[in-house]
Amino acid sequence: MFKKRIRLNTSKLSVVLYGALIGFLTGIVVSVFRWTIEKLLQFVQALYVDISHGNITLIFFLMIANFIGFLIVAWMLNKEPNISGSGIPQVEGLLLGELKINWWSTLWRKFISGILAIGSGLMLGREGPSIQLGASIGQGVASYKRLSHNQSKGLIASGAAAGLSAAFNAPLAGVMFVLEEVYHSISPFVWVGALTGASVSDFVSTVLFGQTPVLSVGHLSVFPVQLYGLLLVFGIILGLFGFLYQKVLLFSLNCYSKIKVPKYLYGIVPFTLVIPIGILWPNLLGGGNNLILSLKETPMTMKMIIVILLVRFVFSMISYGSGLPGGIFLPILTLGALSGALMAHIFVYLHLMSANYALNFIVIGMAGYFACIGKAPFTAIILIFEMVGSVTHILPLALVSLVAYLVVDLLNGAPIYESLLERLLKRKPVQLTMSSMTTTEVPVLAGGILEDQQIRDLQLGSNSLITLVKRSEHVLIPKGDLVLRAGDIIYIRASQNDTRLIRNQISVKN
Repeated sequence: MFKKRIRLNTSKLSVVLYGALIGFLTGIVVSVFRWTIEKLLQFVQALYVDISHGNITLIFFLMIANFIGFLIVAWMLNKEPNISGSGIPQVEGLLLGELKINWWSTLWRKFISGILAIGSGLMLGREGPSIQLGASIGQGVASYKRLSHNQSKGLIASGAAAGLSAAFNAPLAGVMFVLEEVYHSISPFVWVGALTGASVSDFVSTVLFGQTPVLSVGHLSVFPVQLYGLLLVFGIILGLFGFLYQKVLLFSLNCYSKIKVPKYLYGIVPFTLVIPIGILWPNLLGGGNNLILSLKETPMTMKMIIVILLVRFVFSMISYGSGLPGGIFLPILTLGALSGALMAHIFVYLHLMSANYALNFIVIGMAGYFACIGKAPFTAIILIFEMVGSVTHILPLALVSLVAYLVVDLLNGAPIYESLLERLLKRKPVQLTMSSMTTTEVPVLAGGILEDQQIRDLQLGSNSLITLVKRSEHVLIPKGDLVLRAGDIIYIRASQNDTRLIRNQISVKN
């Protein structure tokens, strides 16, 4: 008898170990970030409630506190501009090799400034900053190990997934968001590390915050099939709303750019306007998590929902357009929930459905609105499934998300984070590295033009080189007669100046 030697495949073991380390560190950092914001926001809302009850002297305290908070955040933005906004465009730019970012400077400044901006009541989300915090930790680990840019990308992606996972207790959504929106590739070395990081990060945050879903709205009624026509109407309206959101958000950035002061001082506008809003509607402040939960418990008239929807829409634009550290993730979900509540009121008023299904529309609205604005429907469906903790609404979620996505796509709406990255790169040409070489991963999509093509037929430019092709677990030599198959991953070596052009060219072909 011959003994067959068993060879262990350890190629992904290091990816898992790094992912676990990054997930643990990110879970701690983001959980502290999340807890501090929640406590500060509760304290600030309590002050506004006291003011509304007649304690006028607190207004001066809040004015001074907001001004000090603004000065601190402005100073940090001046020192490190990459902490502005949600941070997701910066992470995408970093992964593409088009931005150089100091991970430590970004990490601690984003942490402090994000707490001050979001905790003060501005209508910003913690999820984007959490993704950037996780990505910075992944970049820091890669820097400590002195990994190349190509090797670092997997760790950065793991940190980004871990950040979203800890912020929402949604590990699967964290992984899908990285693959669908941030990394734009389903490389096994990326998703294994991302899944590990997201799972460990979720475990840490679950220990600290408990196992109750972030948006636990309770039992959802099974939506009748005969009413699915209403879902089609809802999806179309959400798509139109989502397209409007994209255009207005970019318009708000243009409006701020016309102010003749340095960009890091734009935050004085929302830090000032939040005070009258807080006095009138203290419960509307913040990202909107508690407001979404209150839609189930507190009955609202159609007029009240419209007013809240308009206030949230306008002030979220003012808050994010200023460039303050904070995201649009949770504000988008809040606007989606309010849109769902409004449409439910309309359908009930027209006697098209029972009021028992109003909660369904609130939940479905969150997924559909995010799906069309971010153009990431899979992330939207999985995210709401994990956040709400119910599986009875998967089909309605998918239907509305798909319809809303198609509406925005028909109107040529681009993914919002991609649009924000384009603006970021135009503002920061000095961040580009023109001469150094980088490796880009490009997936071959089923049904795309790259499928069934030979390597020699790809026109990538004279300064670009395909180094290898990965097919499942096999590495193939990129000979000229090699035929590409769906699921292959092409590794292209090119200057960073050409990398983005190549990716855009192949994306169009796919």
